[in-house]
Amino acid sequence: MSRAVKIQSFRLFFPAAALLAAAIVPLSLWAVQSGTGWPPGLLGAGHGHELMFGFALALIAGYTLGPQPARVLLPLFGLWLAARITWILAPDTIPAMALSPAFAVALACLVVPRFQAAKKWRNRMLGPLFLVLFLLPLVWLLVPWLVSASDGALPDQRRLMHFGILALLLLMMFMGGRIIAPAVGGTLEKKGIAQAARVQPRIEAALILTLAGAALLLLAPSMAPTAGGLLLVAAVLLLVRIVRWRLWLCPERADLMGLGLCYTWVAVGAAVTGSALIRGHSPAASLHLITVGALGSLSCAVALRLYFQKAWHQPPPALWVWSTLVLVSLSAITRFLAGNTPFAAPLLLWLSATCWSVAFLSLATRLALPLTFGAGAKTRRI
Repeated sequence: MSRAVKIQSFRLFFPAAALLAAAIVPLSLWAVQSGTGWPPGLLGAGHGHELMFGFALALIAGYTLGPQPARVLLPLFGLWLAARITWILAPDTIPAMALSPAFAVALACLVVPRFQAAKKWRNRMLGPLFLVLFLLPLVWLLVPWLVSASDGALPDQRRLMHFGILALLLLMMFMGGRIIAPAVGGTLEKKGIAQAARVQPRIEAALILTLAGAALLLLAPSMAPTAGGLLLVAAVLLLVRIVRWRLWLCPERADLMGLGLCYTWVAVGAAVTGSALIRGHSPAASLHLITVGALGSLSCAVALRLYFQKAWHQPPPALWVWSTLVLVSLSAITRFLAGNTPFAAPLLLWLSATCWSVAFLSLATRLALPLTFGAGAKTRRI
């Protein structure tokens, strides 16, 4: 019998996630400012829905699933695609409401068991964390009914979305650290430089506890200042971790320097959001430093690094890394400057959307090319 054909999951999900990211931001602005209300699925919190349950979950699928049989991966990808189309075009229909939770549950069945065999508690926490993120679309769908049944005692969809963003922040802290630490350590060893601080387990454990605590406390409105305090503690720990990696000793590795910038965005997002919560201000603008700055830049850096490693067994070129990350960083800064009432600053909003879309369109173009494409490079088909 012939072996089942396997496809690298990132070959489907990463380009699709990049195209979705490039489209939803300008379309969400158009839906409001054009007065047409089209596409309806991106009005109000709709773009947040697609960022969390479309873009972020596609990234997780592409990174964690690895090679999968076509009979498994193609239906899963089709489910994700159908969920995106139905939500964007007809969010109030039963298919639109059902398909995103269905994709997330199917993804949970494939991903979560992979992380249950870990021995250290820091590694074992990934399984529950992924499960929380995968169940969010279903809980988000049920929240209006649950809030009504509980007379408002439970958190609403907006607060649940904020919780989900902090859960993503925790995931980015963990996964980013696990990518950067060994890569920097290996690079420095080749230079004959000892790297004592790699994973930094004590700092990582403290970050897991502080970020998980902040996410849970944010579900209770009265505990928002305490959650903000934990985020500030986490930001300091993140910066200490970055400094101890000594990334400045790897100037020739644009991919590692770029990952350092991404991890800095994780720290900045935690610090600014924590400050807003402590002062009793809305975190709407500062949370975009996490979703746009941290998630946007980290997804680009990781996708490029994985693509070039698989294609040519080498880091991505500096031009690809920095052109993408600078655009995403500009998008995050301009969106933050637009504030908590962003439509009062339409120029900043459109500048942010343009930088974001150009970055992800260029990323999608790169990722969509065959892995055997290249001039003078030794390649192999994946």
